[in-house]
Amino acid sequence: MTAENRDWAESSNAERVARLARLWRMVADAELAPLGLTHSRWSVLWKLYRMGQQTSQKDLAEALEIELASLMRTLSQLEQQALIERHCCEHDKRVRRVSLTQAGLDLLAFIRQRIIDLRAELYQGVSPEQLEAFEFVLNRISENAVKKLHPDATDKEEK
Repeated sequence: MTAENRDWAESSNAERVARLARLWRMVADAELAPLGLTHSRWSVLWKLYRMGQQTSQKDLAEALEIELASLMRTLSQLEQQALIERHCCEHDKRVRRVSLTQAGLDLLAFIRQRIIDLRAELYQGVSPEQLEAFEFVLNRISENAVKKLHPDATDKEEK
C-alpha cells in the first residue's frame, strides 16, 4: 500500500465512522418514530435519564454538545408532552433544573428495551472480543482528539 493510499484509507475511516453514526441514528429514529419521538426528543430524554434527575439545562446542553438555545425548544416540546418538568434551583434562581416525569420514565423504559434489542440486531456477526476492541479504538481516538483540541487541560491533568 502506498503512502497516498494509506492517507486515503485513514481519512476514509473518519468518513466510515461518521456514516455509521448517521446510519445508527436513522435506524434508531425509524424504531422510535411510531412513539412520536424525533431524534432530538428521544436523545434529550435518553441523555437526561443517564445524567440523573435535577440536571441543569446548561449541563444537559453541554452533555449533548448543542447550544442551550437549541435545547430550549426541545425541552418545551417534551414539557408539553408531560415527559419532563423544569424547576428553578433553590440556591440559584437563574438555574433551571430538568427532571423526568413518571410518564417520561415509563416511556424511557420502553425506549431502553427497543435500543437494547436494536443493538443486538446491529451487533450480529460481531464477537464480544471484536466489539471490545472496537470500543477501545474509538475511546483512544476520542481521547487523542480531545487532547489535540485542549492541550492545556491535558497538561494540567498530568501534573
